[in-house]
Amino acid sequence: MIENDVFHHPLVVELLDETRTLWALGHAMSLMGWDLETNMPGKGVTARSEAFSNLAVLQRNLLLRDEIVKTVDKLSEGIEELDDYEKGVVRVLSREIRIARALPEELVAKLAKVTSEATRIWSEAKKRNDFDRFRPHLEEIMKLVREKAERLGYDQHPYDALLDLYEEGLRTRDVEEIFSSLVPTTRRILDKVLSDDFYPRKHPLEDFSYDPERARELMKEILLKLGWDWNRGRLDESPHPFTMGLDVDDVRITTRYEGKDIRRALYSVIHEFGHALYELQIDRRISMTPIGGGVSLGVHESQSRFWENMIGRSHWFLKGVEEIIAKYLGAVAEHSWLELYRYVNTVRPDLVRVDADELTYNLHIYLRFQLEKRLISGDAQVGELPELWDSGIEELLGIRPKNYSEGVLQDIHWSHGSIGYFPTYTLGNLIAAQVWGKMRSEIDGLPELVEKLDLQPIRRWLRDRIHRWGATYPPSSLIQRVLGERPSTEHITRYFEWKYLKLPDELRR
Repeated sequence: MIENDVFHHPLVVELLDETRTLWALGHAMSLMGWDLETNMPGKGVTARSEAFSNLAVLQRNLLLRDEIVKTVDKLSEGIEELDDYEKGVVRVLSREIRIARALPEELVAKLAKVTSEATRIWSEAKKRNDFDRFRPHLEEIMKLVREKAERLGYDQHPYDALLDLYEEGLRTRDVEEIFSSLVPTTRRILDKVLSDDFYPRKHPLEDFSYDPERARELMKEILLKLGWDWNRGRLDESPHPFTMGLDVDDVRITTRYEGKDIRRALYSVIHEFGHALYELQIDRRISMTPIGGGVSLGVHESQSRFWENMIGRSHWFLKGVEEIIAKYLGAVAEHSWLELYRYVNTVRPDLVRVDADELTYNLHIYLRFQLEKRLISGDAQVGELPELWDSGIEELLGIRPKNYSEGVLQDIHWSHGSIGYFPTYTLGNLIAAQVWGKMRSEIDGLPELVEKLDLQPIRRWLRDRIHRWGATYPPSSLIQRVLGERPSTEHITRYFEWKYLKLPDELRR
């Protein structure tokens, strides 16, 4: 029986004992997912997809056992008697039960099998620039996801049901409101930046070739400076960088080394570190429980974008790591911290989302949001995607993909069936800007701390305000507690105007 100083209500303790097998199953499936993208031989996909399918059904059926459902229902009736942690457990399980009840076993099995197969097919299709190879798998995924949305139910738009899976309470109208302000603001600032020469469209260091072995050593030292614990985390390689949190003491991140343009690998590592730190700083007393993970993808993304952009791309951080980068990449030593800063903050319309600068990044998300919304409502078909994609990115950024790999095939998310996921990236950017503003007002000498790579006060602030709670509170409630307001475009607009329109004059002096 679970015994700690967090959970006291006897029915909650009983419930946590009942759900421990569910946690163990999720732990195993996460490890299988990590292996799928890092180590598994290509031909292993058939067996792995079958295993995923069976385990997904088992997970659903275990959750819907009478012992769990009846206990959750009973606790829900007396919810006011519970403390915040216990309310969180009931909220999370009630939500999971609602979703599981709505989705029949056959649909769960089909989605698990199709998406695990599609992940490998997508990887091959991207390498071969072959959309037709991936198209039938994506058509099947979209068909199943539409059914999923209908079965889950929604307020106004079927896309609501999918958004809610990744960001509890988020609705299509919320995302539309965000973009209605953010897109024109971004384009206004972008026009001004491109008319100046401080943030270059291209920097010579983009063509600098590096030794992947030296880069691996560089990443290890950067992670140590950020506060990485090698006894609790791993760094591996995969086609698409990701983070997998298995437990508070087992979090794994990946990057990729392309031998050119080191910032791609560097900022993938810093980005994934932000995700990993969230998982590593959750109160270990709630580990292995329904609230022992990040609360939502939007909040999670706020942590990775905070570390990648507000910290990692700042001129203060570049001053701090200048000598470290030069130690492993000698040719970079010829460039000052200011040139490093301009290099990692180039601003230009780019075709690839993961390579986009932070200013144009949200335009990429806006495109995906619009396409997903149309696909789910039936206003667009999978076969139309390449042209819709190419025309959309051209309208937003003035450039057009030359092939599928840099266009419609560039992201892994659709092969996972993760429709409704992309808007959480922009939501994360909004929250990150709010966190940055709040933190600067509360931590004395924050820029100097970043320059000295004294990052413990930042990690501690994030732990105490956000990380330690896990999924105890709904995402909107957590952000309200931390920041005193709901996410809006106000703070990110202020941040963009400071960094891209005002800061250059200061740094030129």
